[in-house]
Amino acid sequence: MGGGRGGGLGGGEARRAPSEQPNLVAPVDVPALSVRFWVLVVATGVMAGLAGTALMWLLYTAAHLTYSYRSGSFLAAVEQVGAAHRVVALAAAGAVAGGGWWLVRWWTGPGGSEVSTALWRDEGRLPLRRSLSTAVLSVVIVGMGASLGREAAPRLAGAALAARVCDWAGMGTAHRRLLAACGAGAGMACVYNVPLGGALLTLEAMLGVLSLRSALPALAASCIATVVSWVALPTGPTYRMPDIALSASLIVFAVVLGPFAGLVAVGWVRLIRLAHAHRPSGWRLVVAPLPAFTAVGALAVLYPQLLGNGKDIVQLTLDARLAAPTLVALLLLKPIATAGSLGSGAAGGLFTPTVATGALLGSLAGQGWAHAWPATAAGFAVVGAAAVLAAAMQAPVAAVVLMLELTHTIDVLMVPLLLAVTGAVLVSRRLDTPSIYSARLPTQ
Repeated sequence: MGGGRGGGLGGGEARRAPSEQPNLVAPVDVPALSVRFWVLVVATGVMAGLAGTALMWLLYTAAHLTYSYRSGSFLAAVEQVGAAHRVVALAAAGAVAGGGWWLVRWWTGPGGSEVSTALWRDEGRLPLRRSLSTAVLSVVIVGMGASLGREAAPRLAGAALAARVCDWAGMGTAHRRLLAACGAGAGMACVYNVPLGGALLTLEAMLGVLSLRSALPALAASCIATVVSWVALPTGPTYRMPDIALSASLIVFAVVLGPFAGLVAVGWVRLIRLAHAHRPSGWRLVVAPLPAFTAVGALAVLYPQLLGNGKDIVQLTLDARLAAPTLVALLLLKPIATAGSLGSGAAGGLFTPTVATGALLGSLAGQGWAHAWPATAAGFAVVGAAAVLAAAMQAPVAAVVLMLELTHTIDVLMVPLLLAVTGAVLVSRRLDTPSIYSARLPTQ
């Protein structure tokens, strides 16, 4: 991570050739923050909070219409429907993904709608109509059971709205890039109730800048968006944690697991890069999601945990409710299902699928470890989740804070998390691995 630059740019347009992995190579320029810019930061936080809330309402509506889901565990709703229902539901989601892509392109015209591409290649520019349409399509198919993350939609909507208000206000490129990143972080912060984690994700993974000048707007936007979302979205932790006692066993486990988690993250990122590189184009993008999603639905006949973003998988590992054979199967199938869905051309996120992969790894390794040196099962899962997430995002500080906010567990797990994350990130960087965000950048 690079530190912030000392000199302000005002409204100027300092140019730098974009890097393949900006949070490892060169930070973006940080502009001077005027009163007008701070007004835009507040507006960005409010808009991101409202957009995130609306998108989550759409997601829950899609889940209710597809599985009669109302609240609580999405997995419970999936398990209550028959095997044929799961296959048909995912086939329908594939049809929606393909047909929706055609409608979005027909309505908005050609153009990109990736936050990473906008920040690192397109000077923070995002087409508003296309971005919002893609965000809506993304949450609908996730609500229908697609094995993709839900965070892509609020990130995209927040970034696009921020970029548009920046253009309306006549701000320059450096301001637009910073504000779009703040909008993306705020969008994620509000739907997961992680204001600090959303801000750190903005700085570490999207901007590569850890400086006071960049931190203040990121924190403000994420906090404002989170407060706005409290009107309708849950305010508690995403995951319920049992009581965890710090032990020497858990600390040593974290040290040992870290490098292995780094290797898993490297494989995961490379799988995502491969899937993204082979995404279909043209008319194939309309039909490709149907067989890909149907295949995931067929796998869900035996493993209903595969449906959705993976939140319930993480909770099951925290509660130690998965046997070793199921852990092995899900550890193999969940990344494949997510990469296959993404590779078919569908729009979706990778945050919770990455957390789920790490939790499965930690829980599986912890079951074996506990035979020789017992420790709390939930601790194994959280350590694995944080380590894989940090290495996959190339954002160790953000990953630790995100896991602490998602679980509301701070004091007990801090040392094991830091140890595991350090080992995982060192291995992934040694192998010159990009983040899950830059791995999806278009090749030049």
